[in-house]
Amino acid sequence: MKNFHHVLVNTLLANVTTSFLWFALTFWIYLETRSVLATGIVGGGYMAMVAVCSMAFGVIVDHNRKKKVMVYAQITTLCSYLLAAGIWLALPDDAFLHISSPAFWAFIGVILAGSVVENMRNIALSTTVTLLVPDDRRDKANGLVGMVQGIAFMVTSVFSGLSIGYLGMGATLLIALLATGIALVHLVTIAIPEDTIVTATPADPTAGAAPQEPARTPDRAAGPEPAASLRQRIDLSGSIAAIRSVPGLIALLLFSCFNNLVGGVYMALMDPYGLELMSAQAWGLVLGVTSVGFIVGGGIIARTGLGHNPVRTLLMVNIGVALVGACFAIRESWLLFAVGIFIYMCMMPAAEAAEQTILQRVVPFERQGRVFGFAQSLETAAAPISAFLVAPIAEFAVIPWMRDGSGRQLLGWLLGGGDTRGIALMFLLAGLVMLIAVGLAFTTPQYRNLSAHYAGTRQSIPAAEGPLGE
Repeated sequence: MKNFHHVLVNTLLANVTTSFLWFALTFWIYLETRSVLATGIVGGGYMAMVAVCSMAFGVIVDHNRKKKVMVYAQITTLCSYLLAAGIWLALPDDAFLHISSPAFWAFIGVILAGSVVENMRNIALSTTVTLLVPDDRRDKANGLVGMVQGIAFMVTSVFSGLSIGYLGMGATLLIALLATGIALVHLVTIAIPEDTIVTATPADPTAGAAPQEPARTPDRAAGPEPAASLRQRIDLSGSIAAIRSVPGLIALLLFSCFNNLVGGVYMALMDPYGLELMSAQAWGLVLGVTSVGFIVGGGIIARTGLGHNPVRTLLMVNIGVALVGACFAIRESWLLFAVGIFIYMCMMPAAEAAEQTILQRVVPFERQGRVFGFAQSLETAAAPISAFLVAPIAEFAVIPWMRDGSGRQLLGWLLGGGDTRGIALMFLLAGLVMLIAVGLAFTTPQYRNLSAHYAGTRQSIPAAEGPLGE
């Protein structure tokens, strides 16, 4: 657990850095362009890149020591931010002020790439929980992960708004570069016990589905592993077989995918809504204060766990998320919005910890990187689809209809008055759709089957036995 706590501290440093620059970039884009479409494209682009890259990230995690993966991810992020800084210094300021400017999108794309690589660290962290934490304590460990994410969100929300509002994008990028370097130096000093790399054999079509002896590959201090085809390494069919071997697991992943499809509405519109109600500095402070909810929720899970059935916990939390999402913009009030965000953030660590805990128990360790990567690809693929659809629909249809058309008169009794009622309508519809989906999920046999399988499964990990890894 001591090693796990050190990894958590470094994860906090890395998350603070990445989130700080990403939040600041989003604020900067909207303030420079006042375009919901631009923020929707960037948010959707981020999720699309995560979806495309996550399976490859999972392969890398499964075939390398977890610390090595984290170090390489941190180096890649640092190089991306250095390239962004070079673009910023090389080009004049007016090259970044228009959506049609290639420099504008090149700058955003480089930062986006560095931020996406952070997800490889997150996959490695999920498998590290399995590696370092006993089975009966993983739900609480995942609660600690939620607390770390909450602290990072709180710190970066406040300082991103303040940094963009008072210092500008150039100084913000410099701060991110320095913090990324510090996180990398700290990571090098951490030991993660992993004497061997445990991997499933791709040639075995049932690998991960039956209790067979996994291959144990000594880590190589230098040089690449023996050549193998990309298809063999990803072994998509084997990962799908591992998922299908668990009753109800594919249904859980599809449910999470659908929730992310709905969640794309919030991803595309939450920042524009907040920035319409208040300044960037104030919006950053609101996000910082409300993100205490992440810490509260994560702390509760770290102390109490998720109960005997995390599957049920996951669905119950999603009911709460749907209700809050439908109501937190029902009136144009920054206070109502802030309270709703706080409640929403209190619930998110439970949802994330529940899904992580389920996968960490029911999926064999030698396949967890690939399964976590596959799950992340499947789930995040939905969000950019909805974000790309929602942003233009909101900007060109719903917002004008509620602001200048008949929508205000038709729905004013429900949503009240104000210029942001179009976004509020989008939030309301998304929440209602999610609520119906969760209600239906409770009635399915997949829910009952996965709950029973989780209760009857235990998994211990021998991979960490032996001398400390690097």
